[in-house]
Amino acid sequence: MIDVLWKIPFFLLNRRFGWPRMLPVNITLSPTPRCNSRCLTCNIWMKRENELSISEWDRVFQSLGRAPFWFTVSGGEPFMFKDIVPLCQSLYKHCRPGIINIPTNSLMADIIPGKVEEICRSSPNAQVIINLSLDGVGANHDTIRGIPGNFKRFEENYRALRRLKCPNLTIGVHSVISRFNVDRAAELFDYAFGIEPDSYITEIAEQRVELDTVDLDITPSPDKYARAIDQLVERIKIRQFKGISKVTEAFRLEYYKLVKRILREGTQVIPCFAGWASAQIYASGEVWPCCIRADNLANLRDVNYDFRRIWFSPEADRVRASIRNKECHCPLANASYTNMLMHLPTLTRVIGKAATSPTFLSKYSFKPAPQTSVPHDAAPKKNKTHSISWLRNHTLKPKAPDYGRRIIDRYRLGMRAHGAIQGIRIITAPGSCSSCQSLAGKVYQPAETPLIPIKECTNPQGCRCAYSPLMSFEQTDSAAELVDKGTAVTITDFALPSMLGGVEARSAISKIP
Repeated sequence: MIDVLWKIPFFLLNRRFGWPRMLPVNITLSPTPRCNSRCLTCNIWMKRENELSISEWDRVFQSLGRAPFWFTVSGGEPFMFKDIVPLCQSLYKHCRPGIINIPTNSLMADIIPGKVEEICRSSPNAQVIINLSLDGVGANHDTIRGIPGNFKRFEENYRALRRLKCPNLTIGVHSVISRFNVDRAAELFDYAFGIEPDSYITEIAEQRVELDTVDLDITPSPDKYARAIDQLVERIKIRQFKGISKVTEAFRLEYYKLVKRILREGTQVIPCFAGWASAQIYASGEVWPCCIRADNLANLRDVNYDFRRIWFSPEADRVRASIRNKECHCPLANASYTNMLMHLPTLTRVIGKAATSPTFLSKYSFKPAPQTSVPHDAAPKKNKTHSISWLRNHTLKPKAPDYGRRIIDRYRLGMRAHGAIQGIRIITAPGSCSSCQSLAGKVYQPAETPLIPIKECTNPQGCRCAYSPLMSFEQTDSAAELVDKGTAVTITDFALPSMLGGVEARSAISKIP
């Protein structure tokens, strides 16, 4: 951490005056968008990219040098990238980071522990953090993640990782708090703390260009989120953490307070340093300031894999100006931790909390819940208002005047799938007028897509149409043929007929390996 602290004054100067030029200390890598989960809060599994090869990544790391301190190797599912071990070995060789953080859905529990052990042993001076995704207990987790048996795989992976004898390994649990689990957050927190991970982190489900979740109603209300997080903070305060987890948990307490303020105030509460101190490199080679906006600063393949040429470019300066002017705000966890590190009042509080022993709290009793309160093989209950009923509800709401331009503009940013997202369709609501119905079933490109609300709509309740992406699935004909035939498949085509239970709808669209 000392390697980062001395740089803080220079980042503060850089953000205000543009000098001195600094490379980011926190970099997220997305080597593949491929994923074997089908989460209700994420659609990245639909994407396919011309992914950077391991030799290309090696050249990128050479250009970064020793500047980055924290790497997050994300996805998709990172362990679906066949060269994840060589990737981590290369970044360690060239960059010598202090932390390598890798999230996983645990579905590949048969191979993950072996690969983690290789990464740990080849990166002896880095702390390797493996965060296992957990969004519910038992069948609740399986429903949200869209894969039956995922909770069982989580438990298998956790036990196997615990058996590893790697002194630089930290095993964490990571939960996404969404509309689908916020009401059962206490059960989730008790289970997570009950298995005693080295660290436990949650973040809020949000709309991201990277995840193709723009305009999806997945974020819990500010009030519900605040109540859930207050329960989490109570549990954190009566626990003792060791090593780096002690520092990260102090940051997390500050992060949870920060998220509540961002949701309530709708602005950057503390200055955002995405584009200065943090960055993301996407699977195709694009460099972004963050995954929420996903501004494509340039592609590394176009600059001979020289990260500096992109980072110090006029386009990067233009995007930084937008961020500095507070034209965006979000509670993105990865960027928020960097922001807190660069915010001296927050940093001071974190250092104070991390340096204070929590043993005085031992008088408080904390009894974790049983390891599971739901049988592993329990089938999720069918519930007309549960799971992905928001898809149906979305076509029941009249659209705001700016809906069309706002969503189409975001699709322009989000259509980076190079073969996964092929176009846009209009989904009509039950009882739609003839003007709206005449637009359904056609495939549009962003420039020609009719704007919603449709101005010819005669529905007295207002236009309730919605946009849906056209996907090219591997078991179908080519995308061009599908467009010509008018028989292409969309998420909504699969999901709308099966709204009674999320698993059935998700299984219908879970055919991409």
